[in-house]
Order: sequence, then C-alpha cells, then structure tokens
Amino acid sequence: MPFNIVLIEPEIPNNTGNIGRLSLGTRSTLHLVKPFGFELSDKRVKRAGLDYWQHLNVLIYENADDFFSQHKGKQMAFLSSHGKKNHWDIPFKDDMFFIFGKESVGLSKSILEKNKEQLYKIPLYSKHIRSLNIANAVSIVVYEGLKHL
Repeated sequence: MPFNIVLIEPEIPNNTGNIGRLSLGTRSTLHLVKPFGFELSDKRVKRAGLDYWQHLNVLIYENADDFFSQHKGKQMAFLSSHGKKNHWDIPFKDDMFFIFGKESVGLSKSILEKNKEQLYKIPLYSKHIRSLNIANAVSIVVYEGLKHL
C-alpha cells in the first residue's frame, strides 16, 4: 500500500466516505480513530463512498493513544493549518502515515506539540478561510505523495 491516511476523531460522515473512496482509489489504508461524530453505518458514509466501501482497507482504533502505540516508529506527517512547512516538503515514502485532525478544530494541541518537526500545512492564498475541506486536503497530500513516489 502506498500510504496510510489517518483521520483522528472525524466528525462529518460525507467527508469520511469521500476519503474512503480516495483511499481505495490510491491503494491506501484508511485508519479511523475514535470517537467519531457519526456511526460508520450512517448512510451518508456509504453514499459518499458509493458501493466501494466494502473493498476498502480500513482499520479502527479506540483512541489516539491506541493508534500511536500501535504505529510507534513509523514515518508520519501531521497536517495542520499551524504547520510552518508546506505539504510539498514532506519527505514522502512508501507506507507513510498522513495524520489529519477533526474537521472542527484539527489536531489536538498535545499532538501538535509532540510532533512539531513533522508538522506540515497546505498553503492558503486567501485570508478569508481558515482551512480547506478535509477530503480536499487529504486528496492534495496523497496525490502529491504519489507524484513523489
């Protein structure tokens, strides 16, 4: 699998469904970290992923500590509007983990503090928005990574 897409506490089912579809289309693994703002059985998750969801390689974790303890030592890039380096500067490698926070507030302060050196942003060229939609952000990072591989 080229990449691992990690959603920590996703809140919007349509976004998760779209990211699931992207994961399948790029042969990436989707990691979902609880708590979720919806049920995985939500029809909006399935609708956004159409009939592809059953083919998706998805792993579920009870919380962020569970995820990080299972993947200690793996190469990770953390995406946040608080990053200082741009996403195209990520040292992309096969099987890398891209970590995204929840839609409303992003990654927690503790995750940001612990991972300052691996923190990246997608540059925005307007002062009128705080961030991109998470499904769009994941797409940008994954396809930039595929270009580098």
